[in-house]
Amino acid sequence: MQTLAQIKELLESRGLSPRKTMGQNFLIDHNLIRRLVDASGVRDSDTVLEIGPGTGTMTEELLSRGCRVIACELDRGLAQLLRERFAVSHSGRFTLVEGDCLANKHSLNPDLLAALGDASYTLVSNLPYGAATPVMSILLADHPRCRGLYVTIQKEVADRLAARPGTKEYGTLSILAQCVAELLPVAKLPPECFWPRPEVGSAMIGMRRLPSPRCPDARALASFCQKLFEQRRKQIGSILGRDVGLNWPAGVSPENRAESLGLDQLNSLHIEARRIGRA
Repeated sequence: MQTLAQIKELLESRGLSPRKTMGQNFLIDHNLIRRLVDASGVRDSDTVLEIGPGTGTMTEELLSRGCRVIACELDRGLAQLLRERFAVSHSGRFTLVEGDCLANKHSLNPDLLAALGDASYTLVSNLPYGAATPVMSILLADHPRCRGLYVTIQKEVADRLAARPGTKEYGTLSILAQCVAELLPVAKLPPECFWPRPEVGSAMIGMRRLPSPRCPDARALASFCQKLFEQRRKQIGSILGRDVGLNWPAGVSPENRAESLGLDQLNSLHIEARRIGRA
């Protein structure tokens, strides 16, 4: 794997440097990179989605384990660097999609989806911080062929994924992740694990997709919860209406706030609200 000196040399030789506007902070701790890949359980011939590969440090590790890597890189200079490093030497097992991984905040780049095809795959990435939440939300809600997500993200986002009812971190992302996946903490990362050092703490976390989701329509539930959590200080009766024929589920009252309700309660409330056209 690339050392910090090698990363700097690769960039300098092409007139490149880390771009803060793209959240480019390169993970330089090899042990942590291996730890994330180990946690993912990917092996020979598995398809892996990597978003924001940078100079390809984690890409090297994935390819060394025999994986087929579909990488998406927005930065044009880094995309060219990745082609030079991997397109020939790993022909057939490395595919690069240059461009934004997102078509919009609700869907992935169609070129990226085309490259993935019909195969099941695993996301293993040091995710660009700005894209992390929409990418994870889309994959969790809309792409069941994504067997798991193993990512480096901001610690505060990791805290939101695992948050419990009654905490300020608890919200739509918590509900969505816990609806469809088992959460597996991997590591906490201080800023010195990166170059340049970010101003925030980071964490590695895994999300292994459950055989069956805990609610039948994760996307619809997430949309319903978004409506509630956008007004999280309001009582849910004020949001949904108190005299609209809604049969409040067991343990749920109009005086509750969304942040006090667990996943099963929110799912039951969503089903009832949808019945009367209030979802």
